[in-house]
Amino acid sequence: MEEIKRKIRTIPNFPKEGIMFRDITTLLADPEGLKKTLEYFLIRYKGRKIDKVVGIESRGFILGGALAYLLNKGFVPVRKKGKLPGETIGITYDLEYGTDTLEMHTDSIKPGENVLLVDDLIATGGSCRAAADLIERQGGKIVECAFIVDLPDLKGKEKIKNYDIFTLVEFEGD
Repeated sequence: MEEIKRKIRTIPNFPKEGIMFRDITTLLADPEGLKKTLEYFLIRYKGRKIDKVVGIESRGFILGGALAYLLNKGFVPVRKKGKLPGETIGITYDLEYGTDTLEMHTDSIKPGENVLLVDDLIATGGSCRAAADLIERQGGKIVECAFIVDLPDLKGKEKIKNYDIFTLVEFEGD
């Protein structure tokens, strides 16, 4: 996984002073890096009982959409409030600096469907916890929460400890 980690750029002091932002756009822009990333996820999930792949706005769309295609499964976006055109359910969750709201279409997950929840990274775990709650409110069962990057110092895994979690790489420090 070291080849994946080396392709992820770190941007100091973004979006605010003291934050070390782990930017996966450099990994996605690298054809071999993107291919390897998707191959690792495909190896893990091929043959598993998954009905839908859910991706969290916005970088989770990239990984989740590509993975859904490779697995021949449907893709469901979880978006920020007001971005989806149909009937939605939403959930407001706490951020480090306030609150945010995520929504998904009410007809996107059927009761009993097995769902793979995907995002680019796990930091504080708030958006993943919120997306998981939306999936479960519709009767979906979460197979696993999958991320490229884990930031263990931020303890996001604690918020989603009731689920199986898979990450490709870790970055220590803020």
